[in-house]
Amino acid sequence: MAQAEWHQKSGDDPAAARAHRWTLKALSTAGTIALTFFGLLLVTFLIARVVPIDPVLAVVGDRATEEVYEQARQDMGLDRPVPVQFAIYVRDVLQGDLGTSTLTARPVAEDIARVFPATLELATIGTLIGVLLGVPLGVWAAARQGSAVDQLIRFVGLVGYSVPIFWLGLVGLLLFYVQLDWVSGPGRVDIFYDGVVPPVTGALLLDSLIAGNTEVFWNAVSHIILPATLLGYFSLAYISRMTRSFMLTELSRDYITTARVKGLSERQVIWGHAFANIRVPLITVIALSYAGLLEGSVLTETVFVWPGLGSYITNALFAADMNAVLGGTLVVGMVFVGLNLLSDVLYQYLDPRARQ
Repeated sequence: MAQAEWHQKSGDDPAAARAHRWTLKALSTAGTIALTFFGLLLVTFLIARVVPIDPVLAVVGDRATEEVYEQARQDMGLDRPVPVQFAIYVRDVLQGDLGTSTLTARPVAEDIARVFPATLELATIGTLIGVLLGVPLGVWAAARQGSAVDQLIRFVGLVGYSVPIFWLGLVGLLLFYVQLDWVSGPGRVDIFYDGVVPPVTGALLLDSLIAGNTEVFWNAVSHIILPATLLGYFSLAYISRMTRSFMLTELSRDYITTARVKGLSERQVIWGHAFANIRVPLITVIALSYAGLLEGSVLTETVFVWPGLGSYITNALFAADMNAVLGGTLVVGMVFVGLNLLSDVLYQYLDPRARQ
């Protein structure tokens, strides 16, 4: 009765009804994020129990006595019941404590804060390249369906999907660094520039501009241009393919035929009508592509000796440093959750129907 009365009152007040809907949406979103984060914590915790690596041996070494081994096991809380261990793990993560890396002897949270900006910088530039080139190419291919241009763009995308990125990286280094000397080699910057610019954001390109050191900036550009272009090519292949698919669906609809009958130019039909209606799904595609570059650039970082999150997790895995592996995995999962949330917010903004 009270609920029906509230709905009647809110129906007379559009602002109150709108505020109620937004409150329910915010609570639903917060609940979804909390549930997803809990599931992510559970998965990473179970990974530590499934992987055939003894975290105690990684700390004390395989020559430690049984007494030292048991003492370390107790200190790490591994002698407690599994539910208690999980509760402690959740508590520590919520407090920002991801454990201590046995490889670097530093807190994992500090290590990730140090290496993640390098991955973020590389993936961001790669995504920008993929979006700025992939979207127009996908639209162009759809508008010229079946033509030589369409076949060429599809072939370029197919190569980006099929050829292993580490092979492209090695070929790129051999051609553009060794043979032509157009770009700098592996690493983020030449060794004599390392540490010259004080870290502010962690992104070397931004930090060098903030410091006013153009020499370090251009040196960093010469190092990042090749790996970022390769990641951009990988992103371009995915984004152009999805853009073409979305556009073909829209161009076959009746309202496009109506727009052409009314005498609108082909540019207005393609960009003003068809492309406007694929922006929402395209945002999701771009967000997933960005997240994929953030967590999937391990091979690229390995080939180019890029000191990012991918290299950090790989080195930690080889060293049986499970705290670092799980911490990095948790950050990658949080990146996916954050980008999905961002795409949902943009979806609400761009699609009026979602705000009703």
